[in-house]
Amino acid sequence: MRELLVRVSREVILPRYRNLEASEIADKGKNELVTIADREAEAMLTEGVERLEPGLAVVGEEACEGDPSLYDGLSQRCWIIDPIDGTGNFAGGNPPFGILIALADGGVTQAGWIYDPLQDRFCHTRLGGGAFIDSERVTVRTTGETPPVAGISTLFMQDGRREKVQEHIAPHYTLVDIPRCAAEQYPRLALGVNDVSLFERTLPWDHAAGVLWLNEAGGLAARPDGSPYRVDEWQRPGLIGAASPALWHELAARMEKLA
Repeated sequence: MRELLVRVSREVILPRYRNLEASEIADKGKNELVTIADREAEAMLTEGVERLEPGLAVVGEEACEGDPSLYDGLSQRCWIIDPIDGTGNFAGGNPPFGILIALADGGVTQAGWIYDPLQDRFCHTRLGGGAFIDSERVTVRTTGETPPVAGISTLFMQDGRREKVQEHIAPHYTLVDIPRCAAEQYPRLALGVNDVSLFERTLPWDHAAGVLWLNEAGGLAARPDGSPYRVDEWQRPGLIGAASPALWHELAARMEKLA
């Protein structure tokens, strides 16, 4: 998998970084961009994962944009692909961005891979097998700061909920800018950069790999009611990620009061 991600990055993604024509960037709506690199990378990644385990459904972000029936594959054993996570950053010529791949079965993520082409950072995990960056096993660490450091995404929240979060949740944390890139946000939670994150939109290609990787590292990512994240429940809003179970429960308790 690492070989595939590096090859796609070097042949398709990095040559177009800060080298895109205006005609190679399109607006999908809802604050979403897509570039020619997204589409070319997804095609190459799809071909690559099909060779790794043939016959599985492939649920790719850009393919689903054109054919929503592909979401049905999430209830089966399937590959999940985000060819460039953080496309808005990439299209603007800014870091961070990355590739996210997950293998799921029956709605449950079995393995995940997160690759940052600029840092050559390869995060990977398997269910029950721990979390790794390259060959080094990762154990979460908090920032150690008081109040805890939070990256809270309110972009896809409805206005009323956004205002409640800003009024009742934000004052209890040191807020930092979100990277608008799950391939960067999940490593931040494990590596002592952020303590907690709050996500509203929970699309499978954004979260399948990162949730499993963080949980396997000893952190906790789950729905605000404590139920596990499932890739086939992608229309369900709300997800909390934290560098420790204690930090997760603290934020979940605060979120419960907003209901």
